Amino acid sequence: MSGHLDVEKGDDLVDDISSPCVRNCCLDNAEICLGCFRSLTEILLWNRATQIQKREILIQSRSRKDSREAALKGF
Repeated sequence: MSGHLDVEKGDDLVDDISSPCVRNCCLDNAEICLGCFRSLTEILLWNRATQIQKREILIQSRSRKDSREAALKGF
């Protein structure tokens, strides 16, 4: 089961968290991908990130996406 925590392994998950990449890569001026909303640094870190780091990256990218969508609705 993807995303299920294994308590005995501490910060690792039983299953690896899949990349949020949607193959629509285009960076904005702040180096944020307009497809997955990860920063360039987060994209480069992904393959060596811990499961906790990956969860944090997903939280940040979701926040960026939500902010961008809210800003676009204001126009």
